Amino acid sequence: MKKEKDSKSSRPAGRADRAGAPAHLVQIEKPVYGGNFLARVDGKAVFVPLVLPGEQARVRTVEEKRGYATAETEELVSAAPERTAPGCPHFGVCGGCQYQHASYEAQLRIKQAILRETLERGGIRAPEQIEVLSGEPWAYRNRIRVAFEREGRPGYRGRRSHAIVPIQECPITAPVLVQTALAAGAALQRLDEASRPTELALFCDPAGTSAIASVFTFGPPRAPLSKHYATLLEQIPVLRGVELVEQRREGFPRTVARQGAASLSYPAAGFDYRVDHVAFFQVNRFLVDPLVERVTTGRSGELAWDLFAGVGLFARKLTSSFGQVIAVESAPGATAALAHNLSGTAGAAVAASTLDFLRKNRHGARPDFIVVDPPRTGLGAETTALLAEVASPEITYVSCDPATLARDLRDLIAAGYDLERVTLVDLFPQTFHLETVVDLKAVRA
Repeated sequence: MKKEKDSKSSRPAGRADRAGAPAHLVQIEKPVYGGNFLARVDGKAVFVPLVLPGEQARVRTVEEKRGYATAETEELVSAAPERTAPGCPHFGVCGGCQYQHASYEAQLRIKQAILRETLERGGIRAPEQIEVLSGEPWAYRNRIRVAFEREGRPGYRGRRSHAIVPIQECPITAPVLVQTALAAGAALQRLDEASRPTELALFCDPAGTSAIASVFTFGPPRAPLSKHYATLLEQIPVLRGVELVEQRREGFPRTVARQGAASLSYPAAGFDYRVDHVAFFQVNRFLVDPLVERVTTGRSGELAWDLFAGVGLFARKLTSSFGQVIAVESAPGATAALAHNLSGTAGAAVAASTLDFLRKNRHGARPDFIVVDPPRTGLGAETTALLAEVASPEITYVSCDPATLARDLRDLIAAGYDLERVTLVDLFPQTFHLETVVDLKAVRA
Protein backbone atom coordinates (compact mmCIF):
# COMPACT_ATOMS: atom_id res chain seq x y z
CA MET A 1 0.00 0.00 0.00
CA LYS A 2 1.17 3.54 -0.71
CA LYS A 3 1.67 6.14 1.97
CA GLU A 4 -0.63 9.14 1.86
CA LYS A 5 1.22 12.11 0.40
CA ASP A 6 -0.83 14.79 2.17
CA SER A 7 -0.85 14.92 5.97
CA LYS A 8 -4.18 16.73 5.95
CA SER A 9 -7.49 15.13 5.15
CA SER A 10 -11.05 16.29 4.73
CA ARG A 11 -13.76 15.29 7.13
CA PRO A 12 -14.35 11.53 7.00
CA ALA A 13 -17.58 10.29 5.50
CA GLY A 14 -20.11 9.10 8.03
CA ARG A 15 -19.24 11.93 10.50
CA ALA A 16 -22.00 12.72 12.97
CA ASP A 17 -22.19 16.48 13.73
CA ARG A 18 -22.87 17.86 17.20
CA ALA A 19 -24.41 21.28 16.81
CA GLY A 20 -22.35 24.01 18.40
CA ALA A 21 -19.50 21.75 19.56
CA PRO A 22 -16.12 23.49 19.28
CA ALA A 23 -13.18 21.91 17.50
CA HIS A 24 -10.09 21.00 19.56
CA LEU A 25 -6.52 20.31 18.55
CA VAL A 26 -5.53 17.04 20.24
CA GLN A 27 -2.57 14.69 20.46
CA ILE A 28 -3.47 11.05 19.88
CA GLU A 29 -2.00 9.01 22.72
CA LYS A 30 -2.78 5.31 22.35
CA PRO A 31 -5.22 2.75 20.93
CA VAL A 32 -8.32 1.66 22.85
CA TYR A 33 -10.06 -1.70 22.40
CA GLY A 34 -13.02 -1.29 20.07
CA GLY A 35 -11.28 0.63 17.29
CA ASN A 36 -10.92 4.10 18.82
CA PHE A 37 -7.83 5.99 19.93
CA LEU A 38 -7.38 8.04 23.09
CA ALA A 39 -6.86 11.80 23.20
CA ARG A 40 -7.61 14.33 25.93
CA VAL A 41 -9.35 17.69 26.04
CA ASP A 42 -8.88 19.60 29.31
CA GLY A 43 -7.94 16.32 30.95
CA LYS A 44 -11.07 14.49 29.81
CA ALA A 45 -10.70 11.31 27.77
CA VAL A 46 -11.83 11.65 24.17
CA PHE A 47 -12.16 8.63 21.89
CA VAL A 48 -11.38 9.28 18.23
CA PRO A 49 -11.62 6.76 15.35
CA LEU A 50 -9.49 6.57 12.21
CA VAL A 51 -6.38 8.19 13.74
CA LEU A 52 -3.08 6.76 15.02
CA PRO A 53 -0.85 7.23 18.08
CA GLY A 54 1.46 10.23 17.71
CA GLU A 55 -0.81 12.09 15.30
CA GLN A 56 -2.26 15.51 15.86
CA ALA A 57 -5.82 16.11 14.80
CA ARG A 58 -8.48 18.77 15.05
CA VAL A 59 -11.55 16.96 16.36
CA ARG A 60 -15.15 17.84 17.12
CA THR A 61 -17.15 16.12 19.86
CA VAL A 62 -20.14 14.11 18.66
CA GLU A 63 -21.21 12.56 21.96
CA GLU A 64 -20.60 13.73 25.50
CA LYS A 65 -20.67 11.41 28.52
CA ARG A 66 -19.85 12.10 32.16
CA GLY A 67 -16.48 10.35 32.07
CA TYR A 68 -15.52 10.62 28.42
CA ALA A 69 -16.46 11.96 25.01
CA THR A 70 -16.36 10.64 21.47
CA ALA A 71 -15.25 12.78 18.57
CA GLU A 72 -14.71 12.81 14.82
CA THR A 73 -11.71 14.24 13.00
CA GLU A 74 -12.20 17.59 11.33
CA GLU A 75 -8.61 17.82 10.12
CA LEU A 76 -5.56 15.60 10.38
CA VAL A 77 -2.80 18.06 11.24
CA SER A 78 0.15 15.69 11.36
CA ALA A 79 0.22 12.06 10.21
CA ALA A 80 2.08 9.13 11.74
CA PRO A 81 4.63 7.37 9.53
CA GLU A 82 2.56 4.16 9.86
CA ARG A 83 -0.45 5.75 8.13
CA THR A 84 -1.30 4.23 4.76
CA ALA A 85 -3.99 4.59 2.13
CA PRO A 86 -6.96 2.30 2.95
CA GLY A 87 -7.41 -0.68 0.66
CA CYS A 88 -11.19 -0.33 0.38
CA PRO A 89 -13.28 2.55 -1.02
CA HIS A 90 -15.94 1.92 1.65
CA PHE A 91 -13.53 2.35 4.57
CA GLY A 92 -14.63 5.04 7.03
CA VAL A 93 -18.28 4.77 6.02
CA CYS A 94 -18.67 1.01 6.47
CA GLY A 95 -18.46 -0.17 10.06
CA GLY A 96 -16.65 -3.41 9.34
CA CYS A 97 -13.00 -2.28 9.49
CA GLN A 98 -11.22 0.12 11.85
CA TYR A 99 -7.51 -0.12 11.01
CA GLN A 100 -7.12 -0.01 7.22
CA HIS A 101 -5.41 3.38 7.58
CA ALA A 102 -2.50 1.72 9.43
CA SER A 103 0.24 -0.48 8.00
CA TYR A 104 -0.19 -4.12 8.91
CA GLU A 105 2.92 -4.06 11.09
CA ALA A 106 1.41 -1.13 12.98
CA GLN A 107 -1.87 -2.98 13.37
CA LEU A 108 -0.09 -5.88 15.05
CA ARG A 109 1.72 -3.50 17.43
CA ILE A 110 -1.59 -1.81 18.24
CA LYS A 111 -3.24 -5.13 19.07
CA GLN A 112 -0.31 -6.28 21.18
CA ALA A 113 -0.46 -3.05 23.17
CA ILE A 114 -4.22 -3.37 23.66
CA LEU A 115 -3.95 -7.00 24.75
CA ARG A 116 -1.15 -6.29 27.21
CA GLU A 117 -2.92 -3.29 28.74
CA THR A 118 -6.25 -5.13 29.00
CA LEU A 119 -4.64 -8.07 30.76
CA GLU A 120 -2.71 -5.88 33.16
CA ARG A 121 -5.73 -3.72 33.88
CA GLY A 122 -7.57 -6.93 34.75
CA GLY A 123 -4.89 -7.85 37.26
CA ILE A 124 -2.99 -10.28 35.01
CA ARG A 125 0.76 -9.86 34.67
CA ALA A 126 1.32 -10.28 30.96
CA PRO A 127 4.44 -12.19 29.92
CA GLU A 128 7.41 -10.20 28.70
CA GLN A 129 6.84 -11.64 25.24
CA ILE A 130 3.39 -11.90 23.68
CA GLU A 131 3.78 -14.13 20.65
CA VAL A 132 2.05 -13.16 17.41
CA LEU A 133 0.54 -15.53 14.87
CA SER A 134 -0.45 -13.71 11.69
CA GLY A 135 -1.01 -14.33 7.99
CA GLU A 136 -2.17 -12.65 4.81
CA PRO A 137 -4.09 -9.50 5.88
CA TRP A 138 -6.42 -9.33 2.86
CA ALA A 139 -9.06 -11.64 1.32
CA TYR A 140 -8.96 -13.84 4.40
CA ARG A 141 -12.62 -14.11 5.43
CA ASN A 142 -14.47 -17.33 4.61
CA ARG A 143 -17.78 -15.99 5.94
CA ILE A 144 -19.78 -12.78 5.58
CA ARG A 145 -23.22 -11.61 6.56
CA VAL A 146 -24.76 -8.77 4.59
CA ALA A 147 -27.99 -6.85 5.05
CA PHE A 148 -30.28 -5.65 2.27
CA GLU A 149 -31.22 -2.00 1.97
CA ARG A 150 -34.59 -0.81 0.67
CA GLU A 151 -33.67 -1.26 -2.99
CA GLY A 152 -32.43 -4.78 -2.29
CA ARG A 153 -28.69 -4.10 -2.60
CA PRO A 154 -26.41 -5.96 -0.15
CA GLY A 155 -24.20 -4.10 2.28
CA TYR A 156 -22.82 -3.76 5.80
CA ARG A 157 -23.94 -1.59 8.68
CA GLY A 158 -22.38 1.85 8.72
CA ARG A 159 -19.89 3.23 11.19
CA ARG A 160 -21.73 4.89 14.09
CA SER A 161 -24.98 4.02 12.34
CA HIS A 162 -27.46 1.21 11.72
CA ALA A 163 -27.84 2.40 8.13
CA ILE A 164 -26.86 -0.10 5.45
CA VAL A 165 -23.86 0.84 3.31
CA PRO A 166 -24.18 -0.88 -0.09
CA ILE A 167 -20.90 -2.46 -1.14
CA GLN A 168 -19.30 -3.30 -4.47
CA GLU A 169 -16.18 -4.87 -2.97
CA CYS A 170 -14.77 -6.06 0.34
CA PRO A 171 -10.99 -6.59 0.22
CA ILE A 172 -10.82 -8.53 3.49
CA THR A 173 -13.21 -11.18 2.16
CA ALA A 174 -12.66 -14.13 -0.16
CA PRO A 175 -13.64 -12.63 -3.55
CA VAL A 176 -16.19 -15.35 -4.27
CA LEU A 177 -18.29 -14.24 -1.29
CA VAL A 178 -18.67 -10.65 -2.50
CA GLN A 179 -19.43 -11.86 -6.03
CA THR A 180 -22.06 -14.24 -4.65
CA ALA A 181 -23.62 -11.59 -2.40
CA LEU A 182 -23.95 -9.17 -5.33
CA ALA A 183 -25.44 -11.86 -7.58
CA ALA A 184 -27.88 -12.95 -4.88
CA GLY A 185 -28.87 -9.35 -4.24
CA ALA A 186 -29.58 -8.81 -7.93
CA ALA A 187 -31.70 -11.96 -8.07
CA LEU A 188 -33.63 -11.13 -4.90
CA GLN A 189 -34.35 -7.59 -6.10
CA ARG A 190 -36.88 -9.13 -8.47
CA LEU A 191 -39.06 -10.02 -5.50
CA ASP A 192 -41.59 -7.50 -4.23
CA GLU A 193 -40.26 -5.44 -1.33
CA ALA A 194 -42.39 -7.20 1.29
CA SER A 195 -40.98 -10.60 0.30
CA ARG A 196 -37.31 -9.65 0.25
CA PRO A 197 -35.06 -11.12 2.93
CA THR A 198 -33.44 -8.95 5.59
CA GLU A 199 -29.97 -10.52 5.58
CA LEU A 200 -27.83 -13.09 3.82
CA ALA A 201 -25.00 -15.18 5.34
CA LEU A 202 -22.44 -16.86 3.08
CA PHE A 203 -19.72 -19.37 3.91
CA CYS A 204 -17.13 -20.76 1.49
CA ASP A 205 -14.42 -23.40 1.47
CA PRO A 206 -10.79 -22.19 1.72
CA ALA A 207 -10.27 -22.38 -2.04
CA GLY A 208 -13.37 -20.31 -2.77
CA THR A 209 -14.84 -22.96 -5.08
CA SER A 210 -17.97 -23.85 -3.09
CA ALA A 211 -20.32 -21.89 -0.86
CA ILE A 212 -23.54 -22.24 1.10
CA ALA A 213 -26.04 -19.50 1.87
CA SER A 214 -28.51 -18.73 4.63
CA VAL A 215 -31.29 -16.25 3.82
CA PHE A 216 -32.78 -14.54 6.89
CA THR A 217 -36.23 -13.06 7.42
CA PHE A 218 -37.95 -11.67 10.49
CA GLY A 219 -41.22 -13.47 11.06
CA PRO A 220 -42.62 -16.28 8.88
CA PRO A 221 -41.32 -15.87 5.31
CA ARG A 222 -43.69 -15.45 2.39
CA ALA A 223 -44.05 -18.23 -0.14
CA PRO A 224 -42.35 -16.46 -3.11
CA LEU A 225 -39.05 -16.33 -1.24
CA SER A 226 -39.09 -20.07 -0.56
CA LYS A 227 -39.69 -20.76 -4.24
CA HIS A 228 -36.75 -18.58 -5.23
CA TYR A 229 -34.13 -21.10 -4.12
CA ALA A 230 -33.93 -22.96 -7.40
CA THR A 231 -33.24 -19.68 -9.22
CA LEU A 232 -30.40 -18.79 -6.85
CA LEU A 233 -28.76 -22.20 -7.25
CA GLU A 234 -29.12 -22.05 -11.04
CA GLN A 235 -27.81 -18.50 -11.39
CA ILE A 236 -24.89 -18.81 -8.94
CA PRO A 237 -22.96 -22.02 -9.76
CA VAL A 238 -20.67 -21.74 -6.73
CA LEU A 239 -23.65 -22.16 -4.40
CA ARG A 240 -24.15 -25.73 -3.22
CA GLY A 241 -27.10 -25.11 -0.94
CA VAL A 242 -29.46 -22.42 0.31
CA GLU A 243 -31.58 -22.36 3.44
CA LEU A 244 -34.30 -20.01 4.61
CA VAL A 245 -34.04 -18.99 8.25
CA GLU A 246 -36.63 -17.24 10.38
CA GLN A 247 -35.05 -14.85 12.86
CA ARG A 248 -36.85 -14.75 16.20
CA ARG A 249 -36.73 -12.23 19.01
CA GLU A 250 -35.87 -14.97 21.48
CA GLY A 251 -34.13 -18.33 21.11
CA PHE A 252 -32.19 -19.77 18.20
CA PRO A 253 -33.12 -18.98 14.57
CA ARG A 254 -35.40 -21.53 12.93
CA THR A 255 -34.71 -23.08 9.51
CA VAL A 256 -37.99 -23.26 7.62
CA ALA A 257 -36.85 -24.47 4.19
CA ARG A 258 -33.74 -25.71 2.44
CA GLN A 259 -32.67 -26.65 -1.06
CA GLY A 260 -29.41 -28.23 -2.17
CA ALA A 261 -26.60 -29.20 0.19
CA ALA A 262 -27.17 -28.82 3.93
CA SER A 263 -23.45 -28.43 4.65
CA LEU A 264 -20.04 -27.70 3.19
CA SER A 265 -16.93 -29.85 3.33
CA TYR A 266 -14.07 -27.73 4.68
CA PRO A 267 -10.52 -29.15 4.50
CA ALA A 268 -8.43 -28.02 7.47
CA ALA A 269 -5.68 -29.37 9.71
CA GLY A 270 -5.48 -32.58 7.70
CA PHE A 271 -9.20 -33.40 7.85
CA ASP A 272 -12.39 -32.64 5.96
CA TYR A 273 -14.83 -30.98 8.34
CA ARG A 274 -18.54 -30.93 7.78
CA VAL A 275 -19.78 -27.39 8.45
CA ASP A 276 -23.55 -26.89 8.39
CA HIS A 277 -25.42 -23.69 7.57
CA VAL A 278 -24.83 -20.96 10.22
CA ALA A 279 -22.62 -23.28 12.33
CA PHE A 280 -19.64 -21.52 13.89
CA PHE A 281 -16.26 -22.04 12.21
CA GLN A 282 -13.11 -19.93 12.42
CA VAL A 283 -13.36 -17.11 9.92
CA ASN A 284 -9.77 -16.73 8.68
CA ARG A 285 -9.18 -19.23 5.87
CA PHE A 286 -5.41 -18.66 5.99
CA LEU A 287 -4.95 -19.20 9.74
CA VAL A 288 -7.22 -22.13 10.56
CA ASP A 289 -4.41 -24.68 10.28
CA PRO A 290 -1.84 -22.61 12.26
CA LEU A 291 -4.46 -21.97 14.96
CA VAL A 292 -5.20 -25.69 15.32
CA GLU A 293 -1.48 -26.42 15.51
CA ARG A 294 -0.98 -23.75 18.16
CA VAL A 295 -3.75 -25.20 20.34
CA THR A 296 -3.05 -28.92 19.93
CA THR A 297 0.68 -29.42 19.30
CA GLY A 298 2.41 -31.27 22.11
CA ARG A 299 -0.84 -32.32 23.77
CA SER A 300 -1.34 -36.01 24.54
CA GLY A 301 -2.77 -38.28 27.20
CA GLU A 302 -5.72 -40.50 28.07
CA LEU A 303 -8.56 -37.96 28.16
CA ALA A 304 -9.13 -34.47 26.70
CA TRP A 305 -12.16 -32.18 26.84
CA ASP A 306 -13.02 -29.67 24.11
CA LEU A 307 -15.56 -27.26 25.59
CA PHE A 308 -17.54 -24.92 23.30
CA ALA A 309 -16.39 -27.32 20.59
CA GLY A 310 -18.33 -25.96 17.60
CA VAL A 311 -18.04 -28.51 14.79
CA GLY A 312 -14.97 -30.07 16.41
CA LEU A 313 -12.08 -28.11 14.92
CA PHE A 314 -9.79 -28.81 17.89
CA ALA A 315 -11.44 -32.06 19.05
CA ARG A 316 -10.87 -33.82 15.73
CA LYS A 317 -7.15 -33.08 15.84
CA LEU A 318 -6.88 -34.11 19.49
CA THR A 319 -8.29 -37.56 18.72
CA SER A 320 -4.94 -38.47 17.14
CA SER A 321 -3.05 -37.95 20.42
CA PHE A 322 -5.56 -38.81 23.18
CA GLY A 323 -7.21 -42.08 24.11
CA GLN A 324 -10.56 -40.31 24.40
CA VAL A 325 -11.81 -36.82 23.52
CA ILE A 326 -15.10 -35.42 24.80
CA ALA A 327 -16.39 -32.51 22.71
CA VAL A 328 -19.21 -30.40 24.19
CA GLU A 329 -21.44 -28.08 22.15
CA SER A 330 -24.96 -26.72 22.67
CA ALA A 331 -25.75 -24.79 19.46
CA PRO A 332 -28.26 -26.75 17.36
CA GLY A 333 -26.55 -25.60 14.17
CA ALA A 334 -23.30 -27.33 15.15
CA THR A 335 -24.13 -30.46 17.13
CA ALA A 336 -24.98 -32.72 14.17
CA ALA A 337 -21.81 -31.71 12.33
CA LEU A 338 -19.76 -32.23 15.49
CA ALA A 339 -21.03 -35.81 15.85
CA HIS A 340 -20.34 -36.44 12.16
CA ASN A 341 -16.79 -35.03 12.34
CA LEU A 342 -15.94 -37.26 15.31
CA SER A 343 -17.53 -40.45 14.01
CA GLY A 344 -15.07 -43.34 13.77
CA THR A 345 -12.53 -41.61 16.01
CA ALA A 346 -11.66 -41.59 19.71
CA GLY A 347 -13.94 -38.57 20.07
CA ALA A 348 -17.47 -38.37 21.43
CA ALA A 349 -19.87 -35.46 20.91
CA VAL A 350 -22.01 -34.23 23.80
CA ALA A 351 -24.96 -31.96 23.00
CA ALA A 352 -25.04 -29.79 26.12
CA SER A 353 -23.94 -26.44 27.43
CA THR A 354 -20.47 -26.33 28.92
CA LEU A 355 -21.94 -25.26 32.26
CA ASP A 356 -24.34 -28.22 32.42
CA PHE A 357 -21.59 -30.62 31.36
CA LEU A 358 -19.24 -29.39 34.07
CA ARG A 359 -21.95 -29.53 36.73
CA LYS A 360 -22.57 -33.18 35.91
CA ASN A 361 -18.98 -34.30 35.28
CA ARG A 362 -16.78 -32.35 37.68
CA HIS A 363 -16.35 -35.41 39.93
CA GLY A 364 -15.72 -37.90 37.10
CA ALA A 365 -12.49 -38.90 35.40
CA ARG A 366 -10.12 -35.96 35.36
CA PRO A 367 -9.03 -34.90 31.86
CA ASP A 368 -5.34 -34.50 31.12
CA PHE A 369 -6.08 -31.45 28.98
CA ILE A 370 -8.99 -29.05 28.47
CA VAL A 371 -9.43 -26.55 25.65
CA VAL A 372 -12.10 -23.86 26.03
CA ASP A 373 -13.20 -21.59 23.18
CA PRO A 374 -16.12 -19.57 24.58
CA PRO A 375 -18.08 -16.74 22.93
CA ARG A 376 -17.28 -13.10 23.67
CA THR A 377 -19.02 -13.30 27.04
CA GLY A 378 -16.24 -15.62 28.20
CA LEU A 379 -16.53 -18.37 30.78
CA GLY A 380 -17.99 -16.59 33.79
CA ALA A 381 -17.55 -17.19 37.51
CA GLU A 382 -19.37 -20.51 37.85
CA THR A 383 -17.64 -22.11 34.87
CA THR A 384 -14.18 -21.06 36.05
CA ALA A 385 -15.00 -22.35 39.54
CA LEU A 386 -16.07 -25.70 38.13
CA LEU A 387 -12.93 -25.90 35.96
CA ALA A 388 -10.86 -25.27 39.07
CA GLU A 389 -12.73 -28.10 40.80
CA VAL A 390 -12.03 -30.45 37.88
CA ALA A 391 -8.34 -29.49 38.24
CA SER A 392 -7.04 -30.59 34.87
CA PRO A 393 -3.23 -30.26 34.75
CA GLU A 394 -3.40 -28.11 31.61
CA ILE A 395 -5.96 -25.74 30.12
CA THR A 396 -5.75 -23.82 26.87
CA TYR A 397 -8.09 -20.85 26.62
CA VAL A 398 -8.98 -19.55 23.14
CA SER A 399 -10.52 -16.11 23.54
CA CYS A 400 -12.10 -13.58 21.19
CA ASP A 401 -12.46 -10.83 23.82
CA PRO A 402 -9.50 -9.62 25.90
CA ALA A 403 -11.63 -8.10 28.68
CA THR A 404 -13.56 -11.28 29.49
CA LEU A 405 -10.33 -13.23 29.04
CA ALA A 406 -8.62 -11.13 31.72
CA ARG A 407 -11.56 -11.58 34.08
CA ASP A 408 -11.57 -15.38 33.65
CA LEU A 409 -7.78 -15.69 33.88
CA ARG A 410 -7.84 -13.83 37.15
CA ASP A 411 -10.23 -16.44 38.59
CA LEU A 412 -8.28 -19.40 37.20
CA ILE A 413 -4.95 -18.07 38.48
CA ALA A 414 -6.49 -17.47 41.91
CA ALA A 415 -7.71 -21.09 41.82
CA GLY A 416 -4.20 -22.46 41.33
CA TYR A 417 -3.15 -22.07 37.69
CA ASP A 418 -0.07 -20.36 36.26
CA LEU A 419 -0.13 -18.47 33.00
CA GLU A 420 2.55 -20.09 30.80
CA ARG A 421 2.19 -18.73 27.28
CA VAL A 422 0.18 -16.04 25.49
CA THR A 423 -0.26 -15.82 21.71
CA LEU A 424 -2.06 -13.06 19.86
CA VAL A 425 -3.66 -14.71 16.82
CA ASP A 426 -4.64 -12.07 14.28
CA LEU A 427 -7.67 -13.74 12.77
CA PHE A 428 -9.24 -10.37 11.90
CA PRO A 429 -6.74 -8.05 10.13
CA GLN A 430 -7.91 -4.49 9.39
CA THR A 431 -10.37 -4.69 12.33
CA PHE A 432 -10.07 -4.19 16.09
CA HIS A 433 -10.99 -7.81 16.82
CA LEU A 434 -8.26 -10.07 18.13
CA GLU A 435 -8.01 -13.70 19.16
CA THR A 436 -5.80 -14.84 22.03
CA VAL A 437 -4.56 -18.32 22.92
CA VAL A 438 -3.42 -18.74 26.52
CA ASP A 439 -1.84 -21.86 28.05
CA LEU A 440 -2.41 -22.47 31.76
CA LYS A 441 -0.77 -25.07 33.97
CA ALA A 442 -1.95 -26.22 37.38
CA VAL A 443 0.52 -25.49 40.18
CA ARG A 444 -1.50 -27.00 43.01
CA ALA A 445 -2.90 -30.53 43.19
